[in-house]
Amino acid sequence: MSKTDTMNAGGSAGFILLITIVATLGGFLFGYDSGVINGTVDGLQQAFNSDSVGTGFSVSSMLLGSAIGAFGAGWLADKFGRRNMLIIAAVCFIISAWGSGVSGAPIEFIIYRILGGLAVGAASVMAPAYISEIAPAHQRGRLTSIQQVAIIAGLFLSFVSNYFLAKNAGGSTAEFWGGYETWRWMFWMELIPAFAFLILLFFIPKSPRYLMFREDTPGALTVLRKLFGEPKASQKVKEIETSLANDHKPSLKDVLATKASGGRVFRTIVWVGIGLAMFQQLVGINVVFYYGAVLWQAVGFTENDALLINVLSGGLSIAAVLITLATIDKIGRKPFLVWGSVGMFITLATVAFAFSQGELVDGTLQLPGQMGLVALIAANAYVVCFNMSWGPVMWVMLGEMFPNQVRGSGLAVAGFAQWITNFAITWSFPVFLAGIGLAAAYGIYAFFALVSVVFVIVMVRETKGKELEDMVG
Repeated sequence: MSKTDTMNAGGSAGFILLITIVATLGGFLFGYDSGVINGTVDGLQQAFNSDSVGTGFSVSSMLLGSAIGAFGAGWLADKFGRRNMLIIAAVCFIISAWGSGVSGAPIEFIIYRILGGLAVGAASVMAPAYISEIAPAHQRGRLTSIQQVAIIAGLFLSFVSNYFLAKNAGGSTAEFWGGYETWRWMFWMELIPAFAFLILLFFIPKSPRYLMFREDTPGALTVLRKLFGEPKASQKVKEIETSLANDHKPSLKDVLATKASGGRVFRTIVWVGIGLAMFQQLVGINVVFYYGAVLWQAVGFTENDALLINVLSGGLSIAAVLITLATIDKIGRKPFLVWGSVGMFITLATVAFAFSQGELVDGTLQLPGQMGLVALIAANAYVVCFNMSWGPVMWVMLGEMFPNQVRGSGLAVAGFAQWITNFAITWSFPVFLAGIGLAAAYGIYAFFALVSVVFVIVMVRETKGKELEDMVG
């Protein structure tokens, strides 16, 4: 059904887009909260006098909260609703942004970052699930991809904010407004979008599929009429009823394999979701997002230049996601994943080679000739490859690949795996930097990019154009 057809039937394409934008503000905050730490690393080291291991844990502590938030929100959403979990996440974003900036000790900072992580984890799985449950099948990939646009926009604006704050103050550790260090203001800037997210969530409806799970058919029908009009709304209610009639209400145990399937702990579709979630992180993307400033300073760039490179990476990321958003419902999900993995392998291997040519001089990796430029171009090409493929498509897949009754619990398990892997990669990078070096670290990420090609070809099934009620596994 086209936009015009939807409008003529009494539904509203504009209403669907508005709901999507509000829901993806959670993705924006996910990106902002993840990216803001990038410019604060020097400030954290100075304020808390921490070594590489301690800094790595301060930076990655949010990810432990994210793992818990993703698992808890995915499971609790089947009981309390997708929108309600997003409201709780918004409150956590606000408390975390304020607390991270006022922290005076490492443990205090870590507690607030873990709280922010709960919000990030909840938003990361709930926004795609919510959008997939209100979007028409033929637009679902495009609308769910807006989540990744929002994530990258959040990252980008956090990089821009960090850059201008540090530039105007004279550095991330310099005093700024009110006598507070600049890195604290980097966290407090997040309060503006966090409050906007909280307020706007009260103006969007509950998921119609969640309402059907809770046996509120009239409420679900009302929402579906606003979304799609008649007779599509009544048809969709019948499809959801049929889906639910064939099974029981959603439960966390639905992710477990049956004896008939061989008893492999989880259902096959859940293992595929776990694999998608883990490979998205094993390719090392968040090393660029969390440690970009540190990385480029390590190869000779100034702090100001390193922060400016982050802004460039963020802008390229947005452009890449927009290309995917425009074509994913035509091309499909699987081709993007395959070619994205191939591109990431090539670009990561190039970065690893460039770094392998350098020598340590007074603790800084000096790259000969044009190798610094090669590393910079390849790293940004890698970011483009990721954000045209695994960045948005993994979230699209997780939001739509599970059958209705498994969606919340499947997202809980896959989201938990995603954030635990994110934590491991992020925490290990400062250790790699001080130990095996940049070249070996990027060689490891390139290896996982290559393995992910095989995983997608063998394990992943295309979901383009399928109704959520038709998903099996």
